Amino acid sequence: MPEKIHFTASESSGAVAALEKLRAQYGDAGDDASVIVALGGDGFILQTLHLFLGRDVPIYGMNFGSIGFLMNEYREEGLPERLASATPAQIHPLLMRAEVHGEWTEALAFNDVSLLRETRQTAKLRISVDGKVRLNELICDGILIATPAGSTAYNLSAHGPILPIESALLAMTPLSAFRPRRWRGALLPHRAKIHIDILEPAKRPVSATADSFEVRNVTRVDIAEDRSTSMTMLFDADRSLEERILAEQFLY
Repeated sequence: MPEKIHFTASESSGAVAALEKLRAQYGDAGDDASVIVALGGDGFILQTLHLFLGRDVPIYGMNFGSIGFLMNEYREEGLPERLASATPAQIHPLLMRAEVHGEWTEALAFNDVSLLRETRQTAKLRISVDGKVRLNELICDGILIATPAGSTAYNLSAHGPILPIESALLAMTPLSAFRPRRWRGALLPHRAKIHIDILEPAKRPVSATADSFEVRNVTRVDIAEDRSTSMTMLFDADRSLEERILAEQFLY
């Protein structure tokens, strides 16, 4: 049975023009869609994942961004055949709980959760994993926790490890660590419960970001994988997400 497609696009002129062409050629199933085709870049595919969270509809991206690691090549022809043969990748987000003045805010992150200093002062953080303090004091610009799907994004730029999509691991990567200077981060089981205390928050304020959702002046942050939530992304059969992540490790 042919897929019922709903198209969505970023605000870029190229993506908007492509949206009109594809809708004219294939129609648009709207709320009855069995697959979402998103036209944009990696940031837009993350927005789309959040927008359709809980809909149980797979998402297939076509690239109109600068990098497009999570996207497929844009082509107008043969879209139903590409969707029918696409390789699925199921991803689970991180659940971030951040405290500000005694109030807790929750947000999901398919790529990463990052804590960043807000001023010229470095951040001071205490890192606990599964109830045990692992670093009493990390002096740094910040720290991030990345999923396998997000390990090739900000995490890679910060010299964190690339994680195979089926690795059941999380990457914990410091950002410009000053003390301990030689600490390069950690690989954690995907079921790890991470707790971060912000030390001296009034003097050294810190923000916490889950994908594009930011909370400022946090005092404590809890991070754990949300196994109850998942989304399915679709990739062309010859360029699955697993293959892309593996190939990324051999670039130089």
